[in-house]
Amino acid sequence: MDKNTVIGILLIGAIFVVYMIMSGPSRKEIEEAQRRQDSIAQAEKEKALEKAQYEAQAENAKPVLSTTDSVVTETDTGTDSITSDSIRTTQLNNRYGSFSNAAEGKKEFITLENNLIRAKISTLGGRLYSVELKEYKTHDSLPLILFDGDSTVFGLTFHEQKDLSLFEIPTNNLFFIPQTKERHLQVTENAKSADLRLYAGKDRYLEYSYTLEPNSYLLKYNIRLHGLNQVFAPNQNVLALNWEIAVPSQEKGQVFENNYTTIHYKYLNDEEDYLLETSDSKEEELRTKVRWISFKQQFFTSVLIADDHFLNGYVKYQKILNSDKYLKYFFAELSIPYDNTPDEDLAFSFFFGPNKYSTLRKYGKIDGENVLQLERQITLGWSFFLMQWINRYAVIPVFNFLEKFISSYGLIILILTILLKIVLFPLTFRSYLSTAKMRVLKPQIDEIHKKIPKEKNMERQQATMALYKKVGVNPMGGCLPMLVQFPILIAMFRFFPSSIELRQKSFLWADDLSSYDSIIDLPFEIPMYGDHISLFCLLMAITNIFYTRMNSAQMSTGTQMPGMKTMMYLMPVMFLVFFNNYSSGLSYYYFISTLITIGQTLIIRRMVNDEEILHKLETAKKKPKKKSGFQARLEKMAKERGYKAPKK
Repeated sequence: MDKNTVIGILLIGAIFVVYMIMSGPSRKEIEEAQRRQDSIAQAEKEKALEKAQYEAQAENAKPVLSTTDSVVTETDTGTDSITSDSIRTTQLNNRYGSFSNAAEGKKEFITLENNLIRAKISTLGGRLYSVELKEYKTHDSLPLILFDGDSTVFGLTFHEQKDLSLFEIPTNNLFFIPQTKERHLQVTENAKSADLRLYAGKDRYLEYSYTLEPNSYLLKYNIRLHGLNQVFAPNQNVLALNWEIAVPSQEKGQVFENNYTTIHYKYLNDEEDYLLETSDSKEEELRTKVRWISFKQQFFTSVLIADDHFLNGYVKYQKILNSDKYLKYFFAELSIPYDNTPDEDLAFSFFFGPNKYSTLRKYGKIDGENVLQLERQITLGWSFFLMQWINRYAVIPVFNFLEKFISSYGLIILILTILLKIVLFPLTFRSYLSTAKMRVLKPQIDEIHKKIPKEKNMERQQATMALYKKVGVNPMGGCLPMLVQFPILIAMFRFFPSSIELRQKSFLWADDLSSYDSIIDLPFEIPMYGDHISLFCLLMAITNIFYTRMNSAQMSTGTQMPGMKTMMYLMPVMFLVFFNNYSSGLSYYYFISTLITIGQTLIIRRMVNDEEILHKLETAKKKPKKKSGFQARLEKMAKERGYKAPKK
């Protein structure tokens, strides 16, 4: 392994380190996150205090409450009850205007279910209360719920003008009336719908309609506003849609899972974008038209898609600290265009499903064209390094093809690695051949160093380049093939942790190839390393150390870089620390990839004879060479410094 090869390896390691540093939050972001968290905590305290005061006031006016989910008061013919009801009615009228009758009711649930998802809808807010993906389980074999319970907020906010008063009406706090008596709609052969209405008087209502088709991850969501132009403020031309969820943890490695959980969005006429995952908090103003937003987790996503568009929006997330149940709190506020007409329909869709490339691409197509680009949510790497192209058009198709015939994903990774190594073998051979040429030239380079003192470094370089020119050796020949392979290396680094195909797939001792494998759980946590020992990661580090030792004798650096060998051995140690909490499938891939490289190297050594290489180089040295522009400039610089080329 020559100097250029080692530099290539060090560059790869440096890029990993820089990526980790850039991905982490800055001090300013941490301080800003802490400030926001303090502000949120203070706001929540004030909100809780205000709610407590309101409830205390209502409790004093209404001493007896129903014991059901309903907040309707019990009937009483006494004078105190009449006075209490009158106060309560006045309070609700002052708060909700024409919708005051919907401020009290009984919370019930309607379930829409097909073979893929189970959506639970609450009459309180008419909102999705929870969504379960029936084909999947959490890491501890529980039902996989994308969101659930009262931690979820979903609803419209609009304004009503009445008697010179302006009411802000949030539908999330009001009771909708189901339009069907069925409370469980099982979707088998035909699509079924659940319709819920929020009345503001006779023949004036807001209707939510949820429609689910068989064998579909798509839940259609339609908003109908009938006669509300007589209720809304005259200048109401936008409806505010708020969607908030506390994201539950689904996977074994929560810290790692958090780094793949964020908000994605796509502008109407632009590419998909997202909030950087690794901060404690992040926010973004969406100032132009938006087609969809998604609350994305490592392997699953919840997407709200507009059939037309949202005018603009605001999204943010806040990391939930010190919680084993939740990862982040997502918030989205979107503006929906409203024409203020007597009868208006607004069409949307929800996608609740896995982050599988083929699935997202299928649901992202409209009339055969991939308009929505939902698959862009999957982390495939940077496009400018061709990593996305490698994963999208090479790795994923081969992976999906192999899984049709092979059930073991460990074997699929092995076959994929072998195929990649076969394709890359010409580059590996060229890299070794370049290293061998540098190795056989080492005695002649050492001779140049003896003749020219190290103080005259420019002359040394000029003489060395002259030798390379004579024999026809490119000193970068060993490094360039590695740089060509670098995008594939990073593409695998991005593919394995985000590949749902590997989720909960076992191989040998690893019970989940998408997460870390652990053969020993430590009773303590080592900083940066973790509280366990990953065997695949350990094997990867050992094979890299062996490969480094095997090639260290071929280094042609001599005494020029005395610390280089130490640096070479330091790299596997860095990988051991860095990959211990990473996907075991990735460590397994790097492990067998290095093993195959060792085997290829041993085979190439038998194919390549150093004496034959030296003979060819000496023969090439005798042939006349035309000076390149670079060589001419080097010689000119040397002459200007008073160096005279040695006589032949």
